[in-house]
Amino acid sequence: MPSAGVACAFDRQMLGRLDDRGHGGPFDPASLTEDYEAGLRLGDLGGRGVFVRMRDADGGMVATREHFPDTVEAAVRQKARWMVGIALAGWDRLGWRGGPAEWWMRIRDRRSTLAALILSAAYATLLLWAILMLAGLFTDIAPPPASPRLRMLLWLNLCLMLWRTGMRAAFVGSAYGWRYGIGAIPRTVVANYIAILAARRALFLYVRSLRGHPLRWDKTQHHFPDPENLP
Repeated sequence: MPSAGVACAFDRQMLGRLDDRGHGGPFDPASLTEDYEAGLRLGDLGGRGVFVRMRDADGGMVATREHFPDTVEAAVRQKARWMVGIALAGWDRLGWRGGPAEWWMRIRDRRSTLAALILSAAYATLLLWAILMLAGLFTDIAPPPASPRLRMLLWLNLCLMLWRTGMRAAFVGSAYGWRYGIGAIPRTVVANYIAILAARRALFLYVRSLRGHPLRWDKTQHHFPDPENLP
């Protein structure tokens, strides 16, 4: 199971098994997502991972809390590093080990750049459709009618999008309150915008690395919330 940096904990014995004298420790400094790779390497060694959701004695969620970078530039740099480390360079470094279930999980992890390309095409299509609809109000230009199969596919995609958005809002709301849950809905568009820009940057950095330029661990500044103002 991939691990997620400060939001995970390692068994001391298993961490010792990860120790590599060539790396000077359990984590590979050449990796852009060393925490993610550590979880997969533990799986190769026979270890296992579990998701833990628990509350403390006061009822507060036991979790690592920090603010995601609050500018587009910093957010793009952060997400691009994850994309390069997991989807691109991670493919080269880790390959496709394990059986079909493991392959499926790695496909999900490595689809981010392709997903960003599809998002770009979807937003461009939506904009073009809106332009054609407006043009049809004043001219004879109109978008061609959709076939029954296309309409069915569009309705299916709409239902899946509403399901995913609803789950996002519900889980955010359960942890932080209904205001944050509702706010998670429009933030989806912002997240997609950042993902598209990050994918462009990630592809540029990866292609540059293939031409002989080493990948650089692009650190971004993180800000932690005030414990007294936590929701």
